[in-house]
Amino acid sequence: MKNVVFSWFLLFTTLMLAQTPKEIFSKGNELYKNGDYLKAIDSYKSIEDEGLQSDALYFNLGNCYYKLNKVAPAIYYYEKALKINPENQKVITNLSFAKRMTIDVIDTLPKTFWQKFSTAIIQKFSFNNWAIIAVVASFLVAIFFLLYYFSYSSTKKLMYFNTSLISLAVLVISLFFAIENYKQVKNNRTAIIFATKVEAKSAPSVNSDEVFELHEGTKVMVLDELDNWKQIKLSDGKTGWISADDLKEI
Repeated sequence: MKNVVFSWFLLFTTLMLAQTPKEIFSKGNELYKNGDYLKAIDSYKSIEDEGLQSDALYFNLGNCYYKLNKVAPAIYYYEKALKINPENQKVITNLSFAKRMTIDVIDTLPKTFWQKFSTAIIQKFSFNNWAIIAVVASFLVAIFFLLYYFSYSSTKKLMYFNTSLISLAVLVISLFFAIENYKQVKNNRTAIIFATKVEAKSAPSVNSDEVFELHEGTKVMVLDELDNWKQIKLSDGKTGWISADDLKEI
């Protein structure tokens, strides 16, 4: 009986002392303001370990690593923040500063019209944002169609009908953009090089030829994987194989 009472007391005490993610986040912010970046990282990471994520959380983690001059994890978390909220201007600005700390200078291949359109429009918002727009548009379609159906004025009927068609067009387009955005996020696997220096090989083998060299903080695309090797692609089109331990997928 004493063991049961003690177990309940221990559980009750643990629950009472447990902090909410919001409290832990605030604690991390205070530690960051005081310049204790390592402890701030521990606070933020405890939230991440719970499976919670947000652009604010990843932004703060990126800032901590940036203050510690750790380029790879700083860029990694800024990129994760942008994956959630591509419109976060603070993240975009700080990411540009962090990229100045990298060594590799890689040219970018010219983009096709569709790639430019996708970057400028489709990827401007996240999949969730496009989905929300589609849901709102579907409600507007229903509302304006009902107004059209029950209206007696020919002028109002025409106005409601045209508005419902416009809402329907927005629904179809936003739904298409949401699907395309989801497909791109799912299929385009990107990663950050975490090794100080890594030699990309022509094949997934230590004895294969070196094709190029990379340094920490460089962003790459992951094409394939075999055993403990991953095939990567650079923005200039070059491909190679590196150890899976030398990079971290976003």
